[in-house]
Amino acid sequence: MDFAHSADPAVQRQLDRLTLLSPGRDILGLQRITTLLARLGDPQLRLPPAFHVAGTNGKGSTCAFLRAMLEAAGKRVHVYSSPHLVRFNERIRLAGRLIDDALLAPLLEEVLAVAGDLQASFFEVTTAAAFLAFARTPADACVIEVGLGGRLDATNVIPAPVVCGIAQLGIDHQAFLGDKAEQIAAEKAGIVRAGVPLVTLAYSASVADSVRTVAAAAGAPVHSLGEGWTIDEQPFAYRDPFGTVPLPEPGLAGAHQHLNAALAVAMVRHQQAIAVSDSAIATGIAATRWPARLQPLDHGTLAAMLPPGTTLLLDGGHNPAAAEALAIHLGGQHVTMILGMLANKDAESFLGLLAPMIARLVAVPVPDHDHHPPATIAATAAALGIPATTAADLPAALTIAASPTTGATAESRERSGARPVANARPAAHMPPVAGTIPADSAAPNGYAPPDDGVAAIGGAIQTGSTAQSNTRPPADLSAPAASTAPATATPPATSTAPAARTAFAASTGPMARTVLIAGSLYLAGVALALNGTPPD
Repeated sequence: MDFAHSADPAVQRQLDRLTLLSPGRDILGLQRITTLLARLGDPQLRLPPAFHVAGTNGKGSTCAFLRAMLEAAGKRVHVYSSPHLVRFNERIRLAGRLIDDALLAPLLEEVLAVAGDLQASFFEVTTAAAFLAFARTPADACVIEVGLGGRLDATNVIPAPVVCGIAQLGIDHQAFLGDKAEQIAAEKAGIVRAGVPLVTLAYSASVADSVRTVAAAAGAPVHSLGEGWTIDEQPFAYRDPFGTVPLPEPGLAGAHQHLNAALAVAMVRHQQAIAVSDSAIATGIAATRWPARLQPLDHGTLAAMLPPGTTLLLDGGHNPAAAEALAIHLGGQHVTMILGMLANKDAESFLGLLAPMIARLVAVPVPDHDHHPPATIAATAAALGIPATTAADLPAALTIAASPTTGATAESRERSGARPVANARPAAHMPPVAGTIPADSAAPNGYAPPDDGVAAIGGAIQTGSTAQSNTRPPADLSAPAASTAPATATPPATSTAPAARTAFAASTGPMARTVLIAGSLYLAGVALALNGTPPD
């Protein structure tokens, strides 16, 4: 269930109505959204040219690249994305600007007025509101991010997008999409339409076959990375039969963003409805911003709690594929991780892939959502040899992070035999780009980054120090009144890891120079709100 709050009383009244009318859980299917849209005059039939994007990881970033390129070409762009981080308004962007409260309140009221007997979900009502706003507001294009899956997602009522795209595929939302990668791929590919180009990244053979089977049945041509278009890493460039487009470094951090940027470029170049020049493509790639994706917080309330020279990063990653991307980006540097995860996420697999890089972990709750108890996350971390403790909230966790490192270092844990969890599932469906962990190997279970702190992906060198290097002003270390968590603690008594590896107070040394808040986009939203830097 997505909880939403607004400072505007009129908007909040409608969000409260939405919460009460919603069944309170994610539900898939097209019958309710189709009926709801019909009652509103079928606005999905009057949208500007639509770019429709699915995927397990990276679809939001791909949408951000698409928007930036289209806007660089002088186009007015609607965007529908989820979830929101701080304000509900973030989900609906009208012609380049977040929807105003003065428009949002009556829009939601109008949709809710005809939705009462349908048991429509939060996402279905929101989707209907977005499409209604898009149909009424002039624009040149709209970028639509799939919410969950694809085939039965509420966004999958667009009759004829100009192009469809599928980003990275992996294991997530198994209760809805199935446990097998091939099942998930087929569900994601369900957004295809007859004659509409489907642009994808490269996947393992069985996953690619699932995508192609669905596309063939629908009569959709498929253009996959390595089969129709490619990328060069040094220097970064995109190639297809129409030519080569030199590209700058993406505005979003992380080697994985090269793939998301290239996917967006391929989508633009495989549609014919909107002309986008090579210069607009390059300008857009460099200018792209998308919050909570390895986002540096170099100013604000939370940032000021850390000592000068500390890098504070925010990332909403919460599954094994995201953990692999984080591991590659960190490049061997050790971090203090502040982690909160929803109850339906696999904390053990996520932490197992990152264990060698976590100097210590502080587990926190995810407010207003069903989440893993912090003590459970701390116990999971301790079983992996990660020094761990808990905090009541993010300010308390930052207070702990600002203190000297306590607990065994990553090197001492490795000497003692601590390794990532044996059953941590790698993102087996990541594109097989040179330099990544092999898609069909078990290497991530024992993955240790190079000692020099450098990781290579597709020939591009990324270092933790150069990829993000923000230095903060002198810190105000006076903790808020709520931040009373102790700087040292022991893992929960349920931990079975050897005491030599899990005692949080075993040693004292300099604090990790990078603090990473991760595990949930909802937690990332809390961080942005507390920091005073909400998305705009």
